[in-house]
Amino acid sequence: MTSENHVHEVDVEGDFADEFDSPSENHRMAAHHFSEAAKEHELAADAYDAGDQTASELHSFKAYRHQLNAVQYSEIAVMEAFELNEINEI
Repeated sequence: MTSENHVHEVDVEGDFADEFDSPSENHRMAAHHFSEAAKEHELAADAYDAGDQTASELHSFKAYRHQLNAVQYSEIAVMEAFELNEINEI
């Protein structure tokens, strides 16, 4: 048996160019998810006031998921907007 090493070179500029979002797109997605989280929190509060524990928990969970997505998009936006050496200078 012989072993062959296959090396696949990745052209980041060409292969993945369409998959990377700009910092502005990430900021907009963060804003969207924060807004959706706020809506879900309102629905959770309304459900709680109405005595619907199940709906309140569901909306709370949805709010939490939106909040996680919002923070992630925020972090990506900052990381893409500044290089590490630029952040150290701030």
